[in-house]
Amino acid sequence: MLKYLLPVVLFFVLVGFLFVGLYKDPSEVSSPLIGKSTPQFSLPRLEGSRIFTQDEFQGKVSLLNVWATWCYACHQEHPILLDLADRKVAPIYGLNYKDIAAEAKQYLINYGNPYIANAFDENGRVGIEWGVYGAPETFLIDKNGIIRYKHIGPLTNDNVENIILPLIQQLQNEAS
Repeated sequence: MLKYLLPVVLFFVLVGFLFVGLYKDPSEVSSPLIGKSTPQFSLPRLEGSRIFTQDEFQGKVSLLNVWATWCYACHQEHPILLDLADRKVAPIYGLNYKDIAAEAKQYLINYGNPYIANAFDENGRVGIEWGVYGAPETFLIDKNGIIRYKHIGPLTNDNVENIILPLIQQLQNEAS
């Protein structure tokens, strides 16, 4: 009897997992970095000769957006980032990921630059340290340099209005 019952039970367990998976949002992948300090890194800036480090995030609520010119979804979210930058609710930094510097600079000239500064991660090493799955991804960092939220995929107006802006407001109201 057990040899007939076990496959039926396993079948229903598998169907249960599949059913739960249908209702999960694929852009909500948990990150082991949530609640932890930003990884230490040192990269050249896309613009200029200065170095970009994790110290950029200290003392203010900020966003780090991972992007690339080869990334179609990054092109989709770019107008939303420009609008968010115009609102001046929090500085937006870029992590230009596995790209060609000249093409990235030209892209920002052609389409507008929402970023305060861009770290140039040519080989993707720093992206790996941040747990980047691919571009675009956006991290919300608090005043103490702690990662508080990660969004995978392109930002939408809905994401910005219902998640990003309320979290920024909440973090700005928190004491350092």
